[in-house]
Amino acid sequence: MWEPQTGTLEATGYSVLAPDLRGFGARALEAGRFSHARDVEALVDRPATVVGNSLGGRVALQLALLRPDLVERLVLVAPALPDWEWSAEVRQGWEDEETAFDRGDLDAAAETSLRLWVDGPRRSPDQIDAALRAAVREMILRSYELQRDVDEELEEDIPGGPVSARLGEIRCPTLVLVGEDDVPDMRAIAAHVAASIDGARLVTVSHAAHLPTLERPDETNALLLAFLAGR
Repeated sequence: MWEPQTGTLEATGYSVLAPDLRGFGARALEAGRFSHARDVEALVDRPATVVGNSLGGRVALQLALLRPDLVERLVLVAPALPDWEWSAEVRQGWEDEETAFDRGDLDAAAETSLRLWVDGPRRSPDQIDAALRAAVREMILRSYELQRDVDEELEEDIPGGPVSARLGEIRCPTLVLVGEDDVPDMRAIAAHVAASIDGARLVTVSHAAHLPTLERPDETNALLLAFLAGR
């Protein structure tokens, strides 16, 4: 999902590491306790800019609190906060997805996820680029395949308390991006995170929902490169 950024960053001279979290891409989700943040910590051997979208944004926040010495800059794209008071619409979307998943209708489950996160609440599927929808559908179905037989509640939190209560501890330069067509919950979270981190900048990406890096790569790449250059 980071291919639109990887080539641009590398062509500009940056080294890029885009690992799969457990249960996504090529990385299995195995039984037992684990920590996404600890997994990423093991991959970073010097100060770096850490970029994360959605769940990845939450992991990036955790790493910034767990190992502030490793996080030089932080880019959060529609970051998730696990203890957010989610709206009835988002909870219903998750419930519908889980119901379809449990009855074995993975296509219907994926379509529910696409409607919620790729289309967003104000757009219909025919307004979205078909290739983008197909690519994200493939990613979702792959995550189902990897996660279907494992309890996802085994992830351990970082020590020190919930991320949402510790945002003010983050001191590194931070950029928060969110799509203008994302669900209201994510736009509210993005605003809350940006307001809670001293000096953080909030940017809304036009004509994008929950995945602006995929839906509007040129705009998000320009924002990312400017931030990395200190502008």
